[in-house]
Amino acid sequence: MSEQTVPHRGIITVCAMVATLMQALDGTIANVALPYMQGGLAATSDQITWVLTSYITAAAILTAPVGFLVTRFGRRAVFVASVGGFTLASVACGAAQSLEQMVLFRLLQGAFGAALVPLSQSTMLDIYPPEQRGSAMAIWGMGVMVGPILGPTLGGYLTENLNWRWVFYVNLPFGLLALLGLLFFLPKGEQQSGRRFDWLGFGVLALGVGALQIMLDRGELLNWFGSTEIIVEAVLAGLGLYLFLVHMATAERPFIPPRIFRNRNFAAGLGIMFAVGVILFATSALLAPYLQTLGNYPVFTAGLAMAPRGLGTMAAMFIAGRLASRVDPRKVMAFGVLVLAWTLWDMTGWTPDVSMTTLVTTTILQGVGLGFVFIPLNLVAFATLDPALRTDGASLISLLRNLGSAIGISAMAAMLTRNTQIAHADMAMHISPLNRVFDYPAIHHWWNPATIPGASLLNQEVTRQASIIAYMNDFWLLMVLALGMLALLPLMKRPPKAAAPDPAHAAMD
Repeated sequence: MSEQTVPHRGIITVCAMVATLMQALDGTIANVALPYMQGGLAATSDQITWVLTSYITAAAILTAPVGFLVTRFGRRAVFVASVGGFTLASVACGAAQSLEQMVLFRLLQGAFGAALVPLSQSTMLDIYPPEQRGSAMAIWGMGVMVGPILGPTLGGYLTENLNWRWVFYVNLPFGLLALLGLLFFLPKGEQQSGRRFDWLGFGVLALGVGALQIMLDRGELLNWFGSTEIIVEAVLAGLGLYLFLVHMATAERPFIPPRIFRNRNFAAGLGIMFAVGVILFATSALLAPYLQTLGNYPVFTAGLAMAPRGLGTMAAMFIAGRLASRVDPRKVMAFGVLVLAWTLWDMTGWTPDVSMTTLVTTTILQGVGLGFVFIPLNLVAFATLDPALRTDGASLISLLRNLGSAIGISAMAAMLTRNTQIAHADMAMHISPLNRVFDYPAIHHWWNPATIPGASLLNQEVTRQASIIAYMNDFWLLMVLALGMLALLPLMKRPPKAAAPDPAHAAMD
């Protein structure tokens, strides 16, 4: 596909953006609707989590072979099939009448949706010349980064005002528009009909990634390695990933070319993207319950309070897209990392009565930091990569972001639980009826440890304070991870300068 002579570039851009946004939204939009689905599908609280697990697992497993599918069948065929299948599966999810049907349709939705983000990214990289890719990646990145942030807010609105089924039905009109646009305007691209699929490599990768995703999703529910199921899944995950690495290094034609990892920019980019996935999703997963359980925010209000981060991300993406074509993108990323780390450091000092001004300011700046990292990262990671490897590279980038999000959410949730218990035990050691602080009348009236009601209220307050400490520890760990990204930046080379500057309105030619 020629980068300079692609007709209908604007239409293709809009269709790719819609496809990306649909897939990114569906990763989080159903979260707030789970309690309503539980009643409608007659499921237990344990069973209903498979609505999320099935989607995440299928998407993670089928992300890696996207590059082979494009080479074998052509980009347009795979893209159109993915959008069409995702849209139909979304409608089927909305019409599901039982838990079994819902899990099956969510598996299909995740399977078809796995290709949408990497195909959108590789398409945008191919249809724009190098000097315009900064703006192109800014447009594409809005869907990837803003979708998960706005998903809970949109899901809460649809569920509250319509029905939980509209969380899935909302994809129908957008999916049809994207499908028709891609079918009529996206060039076919090259294909190699004789290439054979590496079933062994895919099988062991699917085993490793699938077992890892299920282990991370169910670990907190089953008390981690106190459960036989989690131990088995951990062993399968380790075995599958080990066999995949060995096979990739020794096989004659593995479905992921090993030479892609020899590109230093791309290899370092994978590490940074993993960290971005951890921070992007873990902060959302921590902030929502923080505002609801400790700050006593209503569900919808908590969602609205988190929305400014998406606005900051969108603004930063457009600015970073323009800056990246004029200055060293690594400097732009370094600035974004420092802003991101500062916001996480600021959150370590939050208390539940944090002012709305502080909350909005910090989350906006956090979005700005993420935007300044994400766009230059995609430009630098792909700048020196062989164009023939772009789809494989986009698939791996998406896979690492998904793994980062899963590991980040699970790890932060486990640390939150553990640190709450530790802080609770530390504070409880100093509580005794002999402590002179309980002699004050106001404290003695409410928190008298010598009475059952007083001890109960006192325990609630200690648990609340322990939770605040645990959240502070989680934000501190995320800050350290953010600063760790700075160590990978020197490993990346500055991409070659474009032949011409990025025109002011080139993004939508």
